Amino acid sequence: MRHKVVLKILGVLLTLFSTTQLPPVIVALIYDEHSIKAFVLSGLLTLLTGILCWLPVRNFHRDLKFRDGFLVVALFWTVVALFGSLPFLLTEEVHISVTDAFFESMSGLTTTGATVMTGLDELPRSILYYRQQLQWLGGMGIIVLAVAVMPMLGVGGMQLYRAETPGPVKNSKLTPRITQTAKALWLVYTGLTVACALGYYVAGMNVFDAIGHSFATIASGGFSTHDSSLGFYNSPQIAIVATVFMIFSGINFGLHFMAFRNLSVFTYFRDPEARGYLLFVFAIICITLATLLATNAYSTIPETIWQGIFQVVSMGTTTGFATTGFSWWPTFLPVMLVIMSAVGGCAGSTSGGMKVIRLILLYKQGRREIHQLIHPQAVISIKLGNKPVPNQVINSVWGYLALYILSYVTISIAMSATGADLITAFSSVTACLNNLGPGLGEVTDNYASVTVAGKWLLSFTMLLGRLELFTLLVLFSRSYWRS
Repeated sequence: MRHKVVLKILGVLLTLFSTTQLPPVIVALIYDEHSIKAFVLSGLLTLLTGILCWLPVRNFHRDLKFRDGFLVVALFWTVVALFGSLPFLLTEEVHISVTDAFFESMSGLTTTGATVMTGLDELPRSILYYRQQLQWLGGMGIIVLAVAVMPMLGVGGMQLYRAETPGPVKNSKLTPRITQTAKALWLVYTGLTVACALGYYVAGMNVFDAIGHSFATIASGGFSTHDSSLGFYNSPQIAIVATVFMIFSGINFGLHFMAFRNLSVFTYFRDPEARGYLLFVFAIICITLATLLATNAYSTIPETIWQGIFQVVSMGTTTGFATTGFSWWPTFLPVMLVIMSAVGGCAGSTSGGMKVIRLILLYKQGRREIHQLIHPQAVISIKLGNKPVPNQVINSVWGYLALYILSYVTISIAMSATGADLITAFSSVTACLNNLGPGLGEVTDNYASVTVAGKWLLSFTMLLGRLELFTLLVLFSRSYWRS
């Protein structure tokens, strides 16, 4: 273990993160708010800590070892979330505990969207902007992590997606070098954000809300500048813009890059995971609309259609925006939508969940087992895009599923031990493990009523889900720390 290398990288990351306090300062100046001091002080404390970490090891030049990468990734999200909570604590208008501040920061950076803050409409604009910015930065960090870092560590959805399946992205890097790949992804990510902000503005939002909600939409985050989320506007036009860009955010961003470079929409339809993702969302939409129409949940058919489509896409992409909410929907719909988030979007997207590629491989593996029972002597291979998938990849998917279920059950039981009722406990863990945000029971609107112990447990759950289990849990292995 090369601790000096880890410390050096951590120092650089904190130094870079300190610069993210500048945009909220500008917002505070524009709206003449007193929160300027909080952001300046937070930035200086983060910068000073980064320099103190980097300075003693600045002359240590060694390559990062394979096993060090796991620690760097886990520390990156944890430490940045810790320093990201400082503005919430230092702003006078925000009355919040250390636990709540860390929970909010972790929720933002992991693009979960679970909030403990209420009265958003009365908070300073700089704080509202900062929450949205946290999600946007976290979303881009997820993309770079999935495309550039996870494959080198040999874990994560993108490693399975790119290395072992066919298509325009998987068999080669987007560009020859990781730095160039990151730049290409930044270009796509920023371009979609600008387009989304323009769409919201044209649909009726003011400039501030359009920018803030575009950050949360492209990051699949779900934070809003209003307590009632997008329901504040009660606008079908805004819901349509959100739906379109939430769907885009659930698709592999590398695929967006290839589609843009080739100037061809058929890039998406040639990709097996993108096709599976779109078909899955379409199927849930059909079930939801049929149920809502049959039960007369809304007063008019047009309202039923746009409300139903919007909420399904919001939950399916693990964004978590709300208009009228879904917890009051009839029959099985609320439970179905929460469980839907366990699938999530495509690997290499900002969506949470297990990722569609794993669901496809599990389905194909199940079919193979059935056929093998009928024809015991047959040699049956699993294929994606007419190319065989190695058994090693299938075993990895089964291992991930087993670990996912074990983690889900264990944390849910622990959550119920903190005093939460069963519906709240299981739905909050589902929402946080899949980086969804809204749940059922007491966490339908926010997580303010969750106990202190429950909030720390759910903060860990958010990070566990965002790092796709293996990257974080490997640090709890005794063999990892042996030299």
